[in-house]
Amino acid sequence: MNNFPKDFLWGGAISACQAEGAFNEDGRGLAVSDVSFFDSELSNKSLTINKKITSKDINIALLDESTKHYPKRHGIDFYHHYDEDIKLCSQMGFNVFRFSISWSRFFPTGEEKSPNKKAIKFYDNVINKIIENGMQPLVTISHFDMPLQLSLKYNGWLDRKLITLFRKYANTLFDCYSNRVKLWIGFNEINASKFSAFKSTGVVEDQSNNYQQDLYQAAHNQFVASAQIKSDLSLKDPNSKLGCMIAYFATYPLTPSPADVLAAQQKDYEDNLYYTDTMINGEYPYYAQRIWKKNNVHLDITKDDSQLLKQNKPDFLSFSYYMSNIAANNTTNNSKTKGNLRDTIVNPYLKKSEWGWQIDPLGLRYSLNKLYARYHIPLFIVENGIGANDKITIDYKIHDDYRILYLNDHIEAVSESIKDRVDLMGYTMWSALDIISSGTSEMSKRYGLIYVDQDNYGNGTLSRHPKDSFYWYKNLISKYS
Repeated sequence: MNNFPKDFLWGGAISACQAEGAFNEDGRGLAVSDVSFFDSELSNKSLTINKKITSKDINIALLDESTKHYPKRHGIDFYHHYDEDIKLCSQMGFNVFRFSISWSRFFPTGEEKSPNKKAIKFYDNVINKIIENGMQPLVTISHFDMPLQLSLKYNGWLDRKLITLFRKYANTLFDCYSNRVKLWIGFNEINASKFSAFKSTGVVEDQSNNYQQDLYQAAHNQFVASAQIKSDLSLKDPNSKLGCMIAYFATYPLTPSPADVLAAQQKDYEDNLYYTDTMINGEYPYYAQRIWKKNNVHLDITKDDSQLLKQNKPDFLSFSYYMSNIAANNTTNNSKTKGNLRDTIVNPYLKKSEWGWQIDPLGLRYSLNKLYARYHIPLFIVENGIGANDKITIDYKIHDDYRILYLNDHIEAVSESIKDRVDLMGYTMWSALDIISSGTSEMSKRYGLIYVDQDNYGNGTLSRHPKDSFYWYKNLISKYS
């Protein structure tokens, strides 16, 4: 694996809603992530990752001010441990650190006239600390934590009002930090609007008359917002780059049957390429009309929207990759397994993680080649990792050979894609530290290279301990950077 370019970006990633905590400190408002309920009876492997949040769920959460059943409220207390955490990442040799900024910390309800000054200061400190430790900040502007009030008042991104409010929020970040932050991502996994709608868009199903219509309209409004802030950033700082991001699902046909091959192609269109084609090409793809008709969707698209999309395309395509998926013309009588944001048909040629996610390193090379051949713009892997129930010894040792194997095999696939001449900017594995699971809101599903002493209910010392994978990744980075 000696073919990584010298300027390749090596690092790791976290998100504010899973790591930061301090949900009721220094003026932060409630976010949609703060109503994600953790149920111990459904924890570990069985909890459905894409559970729909109802109005009843939100009302119950608003009456409960604790963090016990809402672990994203306490996270791993990155808010008070960021100095230590960033130094540990620097010790691994990271030259890039991906994190997100909490929209509800900057604008608690999303509609304040001016930003929260304590939020500005906190992220000033975080960004400065990242740079002091020899890393470049990669900032995600919206990572599943929009202000809850915007969901309650407008049904989230269904309302075009959010384009204006998001633009104000993003431009506040640009004004404060673009002199130090040169790499930005607008929306984390923007195609999550299809699979995990509430945390991605704030749209509540029981508040919608046509749920599918509303989700596609919410995604459209996010496309427009992305194009708008790309235009704004280009004017403020032409040297900064703004990328788009999806959760990429490499999709294979169940059999060589032409019907299954076509099903896989259509699944790829609906789950992945509908989003990337629109953002990167600056217009909806030819097959969008068929998708809209299938889902009884009639979008509100203005001439200004179309012009914005066409004139303000992202600088790079970033994506998360955890596993591949299977599609079939007939999905009955096929065994299913869990996956990132959605379930999938079992692939008999692949092993699974403890949570049923199928492990497919070659699928990453396949995905990189497919995306680069389609778009010919720089790619960036910003999430890749394995969730596991790590066991810690009495002297705080964590022997996670399974994680090392997973990461090594995927990075080998990355290396081969670079030999294939894919233009790849970098790799930020998920996650730098153990954080609260995005889908299940549990702590026991650990992705980090650094162990955090905390259980599912927030009990523990919060002490940080490097795992075996910490030292392995440090050694790998030192060889190839």
